Amino acid sequence: MINKVVASAAEAVQDVTDGSTLVVGGFGLCGIPENLINALVEKGVRGLTCVSNNAGVDDWGLGLLLQTKQIRKMVSSYVGENAEFERQYLAGELEVEFVPQGTLAERMRAGGAGIPAFYTPAGYGTIVAEGKETRTFDGRPYVMERGIVGDFSLVAAWRGDRLGNLVYRKTARNFNPMAATAGKICVAEVEELVEPGELEPDGIHTPGIFVHRVVVAPRQKRIEQRTVRKG
Repeated sequence: MINKVVASAAEAVQDVTDGSTLVVGGFGLCGIPENLINALVEKGVRGLTCVSNNAGVDDWGLGLLLQTKQIRKMVSSYVGENAEFERQYLAGELEVEFVPQGTLAERMRAGGAGIPAFYTPAGYGTIVAEGKETRTFDGRPYVMERGIVGDFSLVAAWRGDRLGNLVYRKTARNFNPMAATAGKICVAEVEELVEPGELEPDGIHTPGIFVHRVVVAPRQKRIEQRTVRKG
């Protein structure tokens, strides 16, 4: 009987080692695998390369791994909410590779699909294209970008089953489906665990064939920026 469920977040990331490359789902604080990240903080692995849209905030998400200086390199498209990220980068303590947001999503998707590289017009003529191959198709210039394959992918889903099938909820889907396929080993934390067959087949966002481990872990669902108006 296939059962990919593990007992704890610590067990789920037990084989993440120093120098690993992690492809991490989430956008801001929405849909981030916070329990898996916390387990890595406790584990104390260092020299990590993290591929993620952003680096969380100073006291949550990947920002916690930055605080403990466990991340060596970030591959991201947006990092404007993290003061420690800025400090480490300006001090030369953190290597950063900025990637246009759509390009980052496609690099994850391509890596998961076994596509080693692709061409995109995004970034042509800017520092993003420096050192990269360029070509012209139908009169338009393009930049070649490499697909991303990490040692591990860490994702957060709403519901999952013991076979590893995952469903994300609304905007918490964001980068998670692409990230899930881009790791050699995919670890997913889910809010709800259901029996096989309870998930509507047409509604499954990540098929279980891509997922190696599932851990049931409640999330805090913090709000990154709260905007309100006077009543």
